[in-house]
Amino acid sequence: MATPKPPRVVLSGAERAGLERLVRAFTTGQQLALRARIVLLAGDGWNNLQIARELCVDDETPGHWRRRWLQFQDVPLEEVSVAERLADAPREDAPAKFTPEQVCQIIALACEKPADFGRPISQLQHVSTGADARGCWGTCDQHRRDDGRPSARAGRARSAAAAGQSGAARV
Repeated sequence: MATPKPPRVVLSGAERAGLERLVRAFTTGQQLALRARIVLLAGDGWNNLQIARELCVDDETPGHWRRRWLQFQDVPLEEVSVAERLADAPREDAPAKFTPEQVCQIIALACEKPADFGRPISQLQHVSTGADARGCWGTCDQHRRDDGRPSARAGRARSAAAAGQSGAARV
C-alpha cells in the first residue's frame, strides 16, 4: 500500500551547517543529535519510512520532526536557532502537588536545626525519624485504597517503622 509523500524539506546552507554541527558535536545530547539526523535525511529527500529504518526509530518519529522543522520554515535562524527548533515542546503536565509557597516552607524546614524543634539529635537516625513519621502512615494517598481504608502496604510500612527498621524503602 502506497503512503502519501511527506512534505519536502528544503534546507538552506546555514540550516544544513547548523544541523551537521549538532550531529558532530560531542556535547550535543543524543535526542537532539537524532532529531538533527532526521531533518538532514529529510532534507536529502528520504521519506519517513526510510529515515525510520535507517535510524532505528519508530515510524512516526521522522514525520513528527519533519513537521516540527517545517513549522519554522519561514522563521529566520537569527530568531530561532537550529537547536531551539529541535527542542522539546512545552508539555501540559499534571498540576503541581505543592504550591511554590509550600515548597519554600519545606525547604526552610529542612534547613533548620532539629534542636530548634525539640529534637536534639546530632545525626539522622532511622528510629527517631520513624517515630516522627509514624503518625502519617496510612493517611497519605499512596497508602490508601480507593475505598479510603489503609492498604496492606501502609500496614507493612507502619510495622517497619514501629520495629525501628530502616523502613519504607523495603516496602
